[in-house]
Amino acid sequence: MPAGLTYENTITTIPNWEPTIHRDCPRGYAYEAETHFVHFYGSDAGLWVISSGLTATEAKEGTLADWVARVFGARDVQPLANAPGTVADAVWRPGLYYEEQIFQALTTNRIDRRAAEQSLFLLVEKLSEILLFVEPEGVGLEAYGPKTRELLILAATEVENVWAQYMRFADVASTGQGYTTRDYVRLTDPLHLAEYRVRLAAHKSVPPIYPFRGWSAKAPTQSLLWYDAYNKTKHDRTANLAQATVMRCIEAVAANVVLFCVRFGPYSLYQAATRLSSHINPLLEVG
Repeated sequence: MPAGLTYENTITTIPNWEPTIHRDCPRGYAYEAETHFVHFYGSDAGLWVISSGLTATEAKEGTLADWVARVFGARDVQPLANAPGTVADAVWRPGLYYEEQIFQALTTNRIDRRAAEQSLFLLVEKLSEILLFVEPEGVGLEAYGPKTRELLILAATEVENVWAQYMRFADVASTGQGYTTRDYVRLTDPLHLAEYRVRLAAHKSVPPIYPFRGWSAKAPTQSLLWYDAYNKTKHDRTANLAQATVMRCIEAVAANVVLFCVRFGPYSLYQAATRLSSHINPLLEVG
């Protein structure tokens, strides 16, 4: 099947449909089946949800590009990178929403997710405790001490654990004796890591955090500031305790949030009635 198209919806001409639906769902996705054109509505902010329940079809006549222009007022039309239905093993992408679909497409299950939720809950809880005593604003972000070092080491170690899982999923051998960041940096593109943004929900003055943006094969440890700080303070606490700042802790916990979303999707974090969801919603927003 050829790749489909994505575009901005500017009109709604489908009979008996809400005529302003394109305002709430401005992103369109379309592909052509054997006899029909297929269109999905979606959002173009945050996690770019594709609403499979808002699907329109029409018998094929002309080209797909002509159809989306006529029916949806398609603007800024771009080809999709992959053919419809393409799934990368263990990598969530917009369009996978329902729990059973996620489990099937990502070859995972509730047991795996529960274990990941427990690990993430401990990190979020420890970060919340630190932020009870240190305001994450201005100089507060540069505060450090034994508790921030503890959290930074725990968070970065958990990231390493997930990285190693993905290397094993892909059956990729290490370049030396055991995996290092020289190996892990190769995950950046396949997992779409640089795309994810995390914000402190109650502190809008803190700039958005991109935990993996700028990760470079030329400097695979140093180009991740939070990981470089972890590496230094882990090996020499006396000389490098000041590296384990509140900001580095926030970034390291945010990296874990991103990797959870990659593996299991974001919806169980932000839309489920779980203990983890109740802790993370007031603290961290992902997009």
